[in-house]
Amino acid sequence: MNYNEFLNYKKQEVGNHGFNPVFMPEYLFDFQKKLTEWVVQKGRAAIFADCGMGKTLMQLVYAENVIRYTNGNVLILTPLAVSWQTLLEANKFNIDCHISRDGKPSGKITITNYEQLHKFNSSDFIGMVCDESSILKSFNGTLRKDITIFMRKMKYRLLATATPSPNDFVELGTSSEALGYLGAMDMLNKYFKNDQNNSKVGNYRGKKVEWRLKGHAELPFWRWVCSWARALRKPSDLGFSDEGFVLPELINKETVVKAKRIAVGKLFAMAAITLQEQREESRRTIEERCRMVADKVNNTGKPALVWCHLNDEGDLLVKFIPDAIQISGKDHSEKQEEKLLSFYSGKARILITKPQIGAWGLNFQHCNYMTFFPSHSFEQYYQGVRRCWRFGQKQPVTVDIITTEGESNVMKNLQRKAAQADEMFKRLVAEMNNSLYVSKNKQFDKKEGIPSWL
Repeated sequence: MNYNEFLNYKKQEVGNHGFNPVFMPEYLFDFQKKLTEWVVQKGRAAIFADCGMGKTLMQLVYAENVIRYTNGNVLILTPLAVSWQTLLEANKFNIDCHISRDGKPSGKITITNYEQLHKFNSSDFIGMVCDESSILKSFNGTLRKDITIFMRKMKYRLLATATPSPNDFVELGTSSEALGYLGAMDMLNKYFKNDQNNSKVGNYRGKKVEWRLKGHAELPFWRWVCSWARALRKPSDLGFSDEGFVLPELINKETVVKAKRIAVGKLFAMAAITLQEQREESRRTIEERCRMVADKVNNTGKPALVWCHLNDEGDLLVKFIPDAIQISGKDHSEKQEEKLLSFYSGKARILITKPQIGAWGLNFQHCNYMTFFPSHSFEQYYQGVRRCWRFGQKQPVTVDIITTEGESNVMKNLQRKAAQADEMFKRLVAEMNNSLYVSKNKQFDKKEGIPSWL
């Protein structure tokens, strides 16, 4: 065995675990057909496609293929309040599926939300789809562990999200683990390193452990990700025409609110550095920020989406914006869905809510204006913006970020994460276009070689 053969032998390859599609409807766009064909043949795969690219429909077609091929059941997990929209999409294309919240399969394709997963038995299903699978990003999250354990028993698995690693590339490991490929820690040790030279995640001796790609492992890493995932932000990323998928202009505005009171111990406004200082900044400027939002959306007569983070912000915004409806964590899930539908249908003009409640999976193309209080979560910001700025939107979309002088570091962090997300998509698309993946390779197809000295 020469050196090149040795290197090829050591490659982490991902085989196919699926089958040739038995259902490929004409209503899919060409790029959706190509992508769906690939995930069905792969069997266990991820779609990292931008908002508005038709992930919901591709998920449903994937599930329909699985049940027609196996006659088994498929479970589709969605964020809270997104299940009804998945059902509407299925009904539109005559795909039979039902919502269940009691832990029992409802027909061949069952839709439920992540919060209800503990009620279901994995033995009732042969396949599983995780919509907005970025929920898996946390290494230590209890829900991630529950989902991963549940999925291990599934022969067919699909993950779908527009933000697979909203904070760092290392978060891709949790997706790989859920699909049954490299575990999250195995991925870290194979492709990444840290200054502490250990396998810790999170904090170590009071400091956050920073992982970064090994220099020699950068290209193999992206090739490996492309062996189980596909990424695209527009059809041309897969070699198809972008006709009908050109986004309107996105107008980002930043409105800096001057605080009435300076932070205790300060002579003038300064950037908040610690999380405690940033929380204090948010609390101290809450009235000024909420009044600024109200000034911007009141009396316009146009729909507006208002994102906040604190319960006190939401309560104050409702007070300042009389014709708005608020969705809070205190609302029961059915009540949340009712209010979302009210805004979706145009009955309510202004919706006030938190990104963790309404930023995933929903389509609000009738609205082209939103306000945003910034946070360190790029995922929440990006997903929130894409509720309105998505394919099918006919008008330029304005995002008005309401911030203060003390929140400059928060904005810098958001910009850093945005640049990193762009880098990830560019690398994945480049590797796909260069065909640097093995299309039909079984995971255990290597022949054992006999050493020359025997």
